[in-house]
Amino acid sequence: MTLPDPASGRKRRGPGIAFPFILLLIVIAAWSLGWMWLRGEAVRRMDQTAADLATKGYRLEWGKRSVGGYPFRLDIDLNDVRLAEPSGWALTAPSLKGEAYAYAVDHWVVVAPAGVTFTRPDGGAVIVGGKALRATLSDFDKRPPRIAIEGADLTFSPEAGASPYFLSAARQLNVRLIPGPNDLGGVLLHVGGARMALQGLAARATEGGLVDFDLNLTLTRTSAFNGSDWASAARAWGQGGGEIEVRQAAVTGGAARLEARAGTLRPGPDGRLVGQLDATLGDITGSGQSLHGAVRLQDGKARLGPLVIGPSPKLY
Repeated sequence: MTLPDPASGRKRRGPGIAFPFILLLIVIAAWSLGWMWLRGEAVRRMDQTAADLATKGYRLEWGKRSVGGYPFRLDIDLNDVRLAEPSGWALTAPSLKGEAYAYAVDHWVVVAPAGVTFTRPDGGAVIVGGKALRATLSDFDKRPPRIAIEGADLTFSPEAGASPYFLSAARQLNVRLIPGPNDLGGVLLHVGGARMALQGLAARATEGGLVDFDLNLTLTRTSAFNGSDWASAARAWGQGGGEIEVRQAAVTGGAARLEARAGTLRPGPDGRLVGQLDATLGDITGSGQSLHGAVRLQDGKARLGPLVIGPSPKLY
């Protein structure tokens, strides 16, 4: 009797079984090399940006820098960050943490876990602290870029020797800078539960308590905003025909709401805004009492009819 050869029943393993694993290793290696290139490119661009700003009189500096986030993100942690421009405005932060997905490096989320300090050319430094403070940055090739800033339970404390700031605290802060078509830009601002240093009629109407502040603006001719510092850029923008189209500007506090709509403003020779807005000062308790009129911004003051409701905002 002849027995079958056991070896004849064995299946031969061809290269096809190992191919998926080999392909996976190739993909991992290619992705790792790509991430390392992105990491190096991010560092190179940061250094190049700092060098380019220095040629224009700006200063962008940081202490320790670390880059991680492999495999799907780029995480950049900076200590002792300082950004200053020639006219005296500056922003410093003990630490900043930035994050972007490796497949979308034009969209960054930046968090300031220890708050920030901004310095005014004339008023000195203001320390901003709070529960949360972060920014989202994208569309860097547009003017203006897309920027969103969010804050919660914020405090604004002038440093010793600095002049008071108009805002001392805010429960909520939301700022949006939005690029638009036809050389336009949008600005949306909401400050909720704010303690503000209002003056004149606005202070009396809101009973000196917490207020909510809202702005909805459209900026024209944003490409004209160009200069060596903030003041010169804002001045060039105004001289180039740039204007602020006010869709809404409102302060609500106590039993009153002061609201301005449908107006156009522009920077005057002294940097303060000039123009006229349609406004309403009303009672939100349901009494139906309200005062309508035009808010005129001129000579550094804002007036509702004959009443001074505060200073005209200073752009530069």
